Amino acid sequence: MSMRQIILDTETTGLSASNGDRLIEFAGVEMIDRRLTGNNLHLYINPERDIPEEAVAVHGITLEKLHDMKAPVFAEVAQQIADYISGAELIIHNAGFDESFLDMEFKKLNMPATRVIAKDITDTLQMARERYPGQKNSLDALCTRLEVDRSKRVLHGALIDCELLGEVYLAMTRSQFSLVDELMAGNTDTSIAGGGQYQIQHTTLPVVKPNAEDMAEHEAYLQTLDKIVGAPCAWRQWQQQQEDKSA
Repeated sequence: MSMRQIILDTETTGLSASNGDRLIEFAGVEMIDRRLTGNNLHLYINPERDIPEEAVAVHGITLEKLHDMKAPVFAEVAQQIADYISGAELIIHNAGFDESFLDMEFKKLNMPATRVIAKDITDTLQMARERYPGQKNSLDALCTRLEVDRSKRVLHGALIDCELLGEVYLAMTRSQFSLVDELMAGNTDTSIAGGGQYQIQHTTLPVVKPNAEDMAEHEAYLQTLDKIVGAPCAWRQWQQQQEDKSA
């Protein structure tokens, strides 16, 4: 079964969903089996209230801009958002913040909570804190650490933040997925007549030697793994063991 994930971010009028602040921007970037599909959802929303100057300084969205673009109120796009995130795993940085605003908006319309609509929620801030304890783990800091280009991010914006978070998430989780997993995921028929375990038929495979470009890409990938684990990755350790044995 394909794994559908939505990289999600919002912008708001302030920091507290329980004290009258409202949603003003929603963005979702769809990823299936760790590949971006281009099926994104980006909406500006009329908050039906003022937007404080300190919030505008962060994301640059004014009430005048929303009025000029005839942004709908949340009630007009609520079902569209719910349908988009339905059954997906949501990938959110500091998930509690965005979830609280979505829950507040859904509750006003007597709709289910975000966790009921979506399949699951993964908080990349919590992931980063576990992987990089004692370090800064803001989206900007993670982009710098994982060498994700954020040069286009001048102000906070839901869509650009989703795109950056997608790259950060893939970088942080890359070591959890192997080539074998991807190959096996493509084989859906694991049944054997009469029961028993699936038997893999081993055959002689052709050996294709890598060229210089392949080796350069391989080295770049290993360097990324080294940075993620903060030490030589398992492949480099194995290579060193082999060199030690042959010495």
